[in-house]
Amino acid sequence: MTSTADTATSEAVETVTLTIDGTEVTVPKGTLIIRAAEQVGIDIPRFCDHPLLAPAGACRQCLVDVAAPDREGNVRAFPKPQASCTMQAMDGMIVNTQHTSDDAKRAQEGVMELLLINHPLDCPVCDKGGECPLQNQALSHGRPESRFIDVKRVFEKPLALSSEILLDRERCVLCQRCTRFSKEIAGDAFIDLQNRGAMQQIGTFNEEVLNFDGYEPIGVAAEDESGKAFSSYYSGNTVQICPVGALTSAAYRFRSRPFDLVSAPGISEHDSSGAAIRTDHRRGKILRRLSDNDPVVNEEWITDKDRFAFAWQNLSDRLTRPLVRGEDGELHEASWPAAIARAAEGLRAAAGRTGTAADKKAKGVGVLPGGRITLEDAYAYQKFARVALGTNDIDTRTRISSDEEQAFLGAAVAGTGLGVTFSDLEKAPAVLLAGFEPEDEGGVVFLRLRKSWGTQQVLTVAPFLSRGAEKLSATLIETVPGAEAAALAAIKAGTETADALGQDGAVIVLGERLAGSPGALSEALRLAKRTGARLAWIPRRAGERGALEAGALPGLLPGGRDAASASARQAVADAWGVDGLPETDGRDADAIIAAAAARQLDALVVGGVTPSDLTADLRKALDRVGFVVSLEVRRTEVAQYADVVLPVAPPSEKPGTFVNWEGRLRGFATAIRTDAISDHRALDFLARELGVDLKVGTVSDVNEQLAALGAAGKGERVKAPTAKAAKASAGASDELVLASWHLLVDEGALQDGEPYLAGTGRTAVARLSQATAERIGVKDGVVTVSGERRSSIELPVVITPMADGVVWLPAKSPGSWVAQELGVEPGARVSVKGGI
Repeated sequence: MTSTADTATSEAVETVTLTIDGTEVTVPKGTLIIRAAEQVGIDIPRFCDHPLLAPAGACRQCLVDVAAPDREGNVRAFPKPQASCTMQAMDGMIVNTQHTSDDAKRAQEGVMELLLINHPLDCPVCDKGGECPLQNQALSHGRPESRFIDVKRVFEKPLALSSEILLDRERCVLCQRCTRFSKEIAGDAFIDLQNRGAMQQIGTFNEEVLNFDGYEPIGVAAEDESGKAFSSYYSGNTVQICPVGALTSAAYRFRSRPFDLVSAPGISEHDSSGAAIRTDHRRGKILRRLSDNDPVVNEEWITDKDRFAFAWQNLSDRLTRPLVRGEDGELHEASWPAAIARAAEGLRAAAGRTGTAADKKAKGVGVLPGGRITLEDAYAYQKFARVALGTNDIDTRTRISSDEEQAFLGAAVAGTGLGVTFSDLEKAPAVLLAGFEPEDEGGVVFLRLRKSWGTQQVLTVAPFLSRGAEKLSATLIETVPGAEAAALAAIKAGTETADALGQDGAVIVLGERLAGSPGALSEALRLAKRTGARLAWIPRRAGERGALEAGALPGLLPGGRDAASASARQAVADAWGVDGLPETDGRDADAIIAAAAARQLDALVVGGVTPSDLTADLRKALDRVGFVVSLEVRRTEVAQYADVVLPVAPPSEKPGTFVNWEGRLRGFATAIRTDAISDHRALDFLARELGVDLKVGTVSDVNEQLAALGAAGKGERVKAPTAKAAKASAGASDELVLASWHLLVDEGALQDGEPYLAGTGRTAVARLSQATAERIGVKDGVVTVSGERRSSIELPVVITPMADGVVWLPAKSPGSWVAQELGVEPGARVSVKGGI
């Protein structure tokens, strides 16, 4: 007798058996013929087919002869060749490809001849030349000579779909990969087939069809009906999957040939997804990036920022030698030994480790590594701070943060290993987003959620439905920033939302912005306990999770250990072979900056931190503190204040590991070999000069130490936070609550030097509800927003269905640098007035 489990198993793996070119193949039911052929190594040419897109049968290049059983079981041949990319395999089916069927071969050659009739013979100048499927298949499956003698069709070229994506329409074979990707994967239906017959082409939609505000046509006349720019965070994927040279990127166009490039796999440094990329470089300079195939993380897709934002590391201000400030007050190039000696001298005095009477007056050193560093670098920074400098004043969170967040991270995230995964998000029946906008702050996370569109319930705790949330058909839990704790607490048992989260596999996704909402992270833990939903924390920057695991926070040691726990400190000290670790409570980034500005610290060690990203006045702190050591890739604003600048390598020029938000280790090797060294190696040199051997000179050294330490043991972990929501305070009549987050494409430091990508960024606007706009008297479509600093932000207004009493601004878009200009975090009150 067959058990229920056996029945379920057999249903799950129901198969069919067919014969392809004389080879018997068994595949799962529903498998396309073209996929079945791939499993036994039989190549069928194709252009429109892509394993991650729905079948289209648009190009007809994959025609094969097919015979299949009829209702009586008699195997009958189809009257003409069939598209193998749209037909599913059947039990008893017989398939003959171009290898065994003359009819299939002639059909494929005929299709190829039609595709080449109007295709230009410009392979020597085409960006796809040398890696073009059409070029390859024309040679392997086409006719040896063309019979076409007439004039080929031509179009004006190139058509700028956006500032980044260019279209040469005469090369297009109408495979529709680009349009299908845009609709099915990204949800940005900005390009589609237009016209019919010989003049059918890919073009942009008419703007009246789109009806989307905030965009202007790029490279298109206003009266042109070709519509608005192809505005998508994922548009570069259409270039990569285009099987011909029809779609090209402005950044790479006419720059190189594939056979001139050296390729290396890598991991994107732009967000915490840890997307797999391929770096193509020539003569030591990156010329392009492509998506690498990684089914468990980014599949075959990456964001445009991952793809195009790499110029920052090769700009003219790139540092190649150390800089030391001389007696004339200027920075001068120096040798590594001289720079290390000068840095050690200043830090030794600031840390009170000179062995003289002056040590009693030393006020200590603060360490700010920033959130873009690798796991190895983060580990070196925190060990350098605690062992070489004797301080817990280290924090990578150069963003909004709180003690509640640190407790949450220590209790629920650090040292937990691989938690919720991309696959879990994709398969979850319900996903609640709080303080997190996946399209802007997660990139690849959005694509995985979008993949389940129509079968997954998405809820978002936010002031309004963003464009990304709308594409997920999300349900809005309308919330004023700072009130997220109350919104989460209101999800009680028996409510529709609680029932959704109570389903097996449901996930609650928390963003880093919740750190600025008192009680929100504590309430999220309670909600997860009430509903049984799993929690996922997704920070914005690539190095945040690795820094957390490495212990580069003031109250956390490696593996999530509590820095306030004597047993945890002793365990780490024993592993490091030192007498003990500092017991004094460490200060977070804001407190470190405030202490430096108040001259309560004598020195700062600063990694890749951008002052304009901070509400705290880092410039003032750098100006007032006695000694500054900066580790930088480029000569940034911090270097203007530094006494010693140590040049370090960007991710493409060093090996290392990013830990993505899942907790997955994303290791990468050196793509471009240069003399540049990593942060952890520079810190190792500096510690040796201070008389301490950190043993963090290589990646393997760090990984061995991390493996030996492991995760926090019993009694060593931070207790979970139990904070309560803060009561909202009434503001002045013209004051509104600020809502803000970084758009994916903005003016961040790692997007410097890429004007084509910058041109695809969304227009900066202020968003208000209709009632709020009427209350504050906005009549001319422009508002002025003021915060704690003297500067203000002036932006056009877009009336949006959203929470009343709230104004939304992009965090760092052109004309809207919120942290620098306003000096406040989301949830704070700002003054908003109509007009300039």
